[in-house]
Amino acid sequence: MLSEEVTIHDVARIARVSPSTVSNVLNGRTERMRPETSERVRRAIKQLGYAPNQAARQLKTGFVPVIGLIVPSVANPFWGAFARSVEKAALAAGYQVLLCNGERDPEREQRYAESLWSRGIRGVIFGSSPVSFDHLLGLSERGLQVVAFDRQAQRADQVGFDSISVDNELGARLAANYLVTLGHHRIGFLSGPIRTVNRLKRLEGFRAALEDASVPFDEQLIWEGALSSSFGDIEGTDIGRVAARDLLSRPNRPTALFAINDMYAFGAYAGARDLGLRIPHDVSVVGFDDIVLAEIVDPPLTTIRQPLEPMMQAAVKLLIGRLEETRTGSPEHTMVTPELIVRGSTARISARD
Repeated sequence: MLSEEVTIHDVARIARVSPSTVSNVLNGRTERMRPETSERVRRAIKQLGYAPNQAARQLKTGFVPVIGLIVPSVANPFWGAFARSVEKAALAAGYQVLLCNGERDPEREQRYAESLWSRGIRGVIFGSSPVSFDHLLGLSERGLQVVAFDRQAQRADQVGFDSISVDNELGARLAANYLVTLGHHRIGFLSGPIRTVNRLKRLEGFRAALEDASVPFDEQLIWEGALSSSFGDIEGTDIGRVAARDLLSRPNRPTALFAINDMYAFGAYAGARDLGLRIPHDVSVVGFDDIVLAEIVDPPLTTIRQPLEPMMQAAVKLLIGRLEETRTGSPEHTMVTPELIVRGSTARISARD
């Protein structure tokens, strides 16, 4: 067999490993690999006379070892950490990552996806959690592989994609339940526009937790809005500040605030300070995500942790499995359990007296 005809899949088949394992051997990433496995791959490479020629491969197949990553905006540090976790997992598998900020705009996301496709990139991880993926229907029919983050399949979906998410409903339940156990019955819900799957699920969990605890659900305490960007990803702290000032200025103000993410929670800190209120003495605050800043703000933020790195490892593995055809079949969804991280931004109501 001539080396030009040999593919990484041929080597993987002979060595009885995945193509990504062959890629790791070729790129010297064998630290976590059993010696007998790497040796078996090297024997297969020698036996088949495999000599990877990336440029020739790209010309012949149109495939490049790059995955696209479309996030709302890295202005939110959560998405920066998200992108880093994706890149780390991708590099370990022999792939690079091209990052795009889609700002949850379907037209912009579609343009980015089309541009990635035109460059030979056949797999994309999406972080926008849209209610509909109809804007990607045409690309899906052409073969684009997608892993959707923080989104479960919806009944109206015309296209099925693999997905991975934290249990957003459970995360909001954990936050609301914890605040109720501290004696809080008037709890504000701070969000940008609630038009994404993850935000809708968090609101569902929040409401269900209050109802389970026989705490009245007050629609007037649900604050959703944006200042300039459509979903508030770029201006999260500003929105949190405006929302907190609004809710906490009311006659029967809430005693606690649950923010849709940590950046909104940090904004709520500022809004409370603007009114001369102290956290947690006058108002408790809970966030969602557990970004690195949550530990170093004053007071440290109680929040819901998403296990980001293992989630992104799973997402990248799933996407590459589709690209390299080692994973076939119906779309898969992985649900990950969130964790309540208790810090200094929450307190019992009695502690405020």
